[in-house]
Amino acid sequence: MPKPAFLSLTAIASIPFIVTLGNSMLIPVLPVIERELGITTFQSSLIITVYSIVAVFFIPLAGLASDRIGRKNVIIPALAITGAGGLLSAVASVSVQSPFYLILTGRLIQGIGASGAFPIVFSLVGDMFSDDEDISHGLGIAETANTVGKVLSPILGTFFAYWAWYVPFFTIPVLSLISLLMTVFWIEGSKSGETPMTMSLFIKQLKAVFAEEGKWLTAVFLAGIIIMTNLFGLLVYLSKVLEDTHGIFGIKKGLFLAIPLINVSLASYLSGKFIGKEKPVMRWTAVTGLLLMAGACLAMVILHELWSLLTFISIAGLGIGISLPSLDALITASIEKEQRGTITSVYSGMRYAGVAIGPPLFSLLLLHSVELIFLVASGLSLVAGLLVFLLIRPPAKQI
Repeated sequence: MPKPAFLSLTAIASIPFIVTLGNSMLIPVLPVIERELGITTFQSSLIITVYSIVAVFFIPLAGLASDRIGRKNVIIPALAITGAGGLLSAVASVSVQSPFYLILTGRLIQGIGASGAFPIVFSLVGDMFSDDEDISHGLGIAETANTVGKVLSPILGTFFAYWAWYVPFFTIPVLSLISLLMTVFWIEGSKSGETPMTMSLFIKQLKAVFAEEGKWLTAVFLAGIIIMTNLFGLLVYLSKVLEDTHGIFGIKKGLFLAIPLINVSLASYLSGKFIGKEKPVMRWTAVTGLLLMAGACLAMVILHELWSLLTFISIAGLGIGISLPSLDALITASIEKEQRGTITSVYSGMRYAGVAIGPPLFSLLLLHSVELIFLVASGLSLVAGLLVFLLIRPPAKQI
């Protein structure tokens, strides 16, 4: 790979890596935050949810802006806002007696920034390459960076929290600055579209795409929501049960949480290389991953002792890693460049909706029974697999 392309892909990979790390590394710290602040499991889950739910609404605006003024011109200020939100949460955690709501405010600001960073990466990769196979490979790298961030996040989160529960908040501004500088120096500026994008044109464009492609796009969007709902819900559940049931804390807990996420990372990378540019392969790969996740979650209804739990959550992670690059590639390779920012922004918003839904949903399900968590996760995965199988019917060469 030529050096400029390598540096550009490295900078691109830093965005999902750092944005993901800044969110996911708080998951293993949530039980500690509950104890330190005297809040409930549901309240602590809002620290993840508020970050993600605000992104659902701002991602389309970020996509709109990126089509109008260029991807890089959106990503840079977005990373600055991400860092500012993290800094507010960090300062509040050490300077205010009851900081919970200020922490949530900082997380909300951080979510606004994240909505203009990671989601725009999908469009940026599509703009950088013209060949479908190169796009698939680039998306695989982005997803791998995303999941590597998830793999390291529980380890780093518990490591930083070893010094104090609020230290993870202080790392977010630092990480955001690193990614911002890499973006400034290693990614070429992208030009705005020839037609100035407005909200009315955005809505008109969205309607036009859905009128023609709405059936399979709906399947991809719903599958994206379900995958992220299950992933973050299962991680929050595992984080809690490791401490409350098995007495596993600190770095050891982080290592346990990293086990299933390693599978997500490896599967994302290999899947991105495997799917190439054949859209029927993308469809079957996504279906396979979703059904694998459904089966693993169903097994956990009966087998949820510690090692069984880790084994089947790891298998579910394998299914997630197989599915995500295929869904990303279906959209990026099937939508015209002029409409790509619009559609990928909505898709990213759907994924963030899943991140927002998972932690509080699984916390509420846990109040009823452990078995109900896994039944719901399995059922959702099965529905997603069926939707992708039934609604995405690409011919051999095009979708």
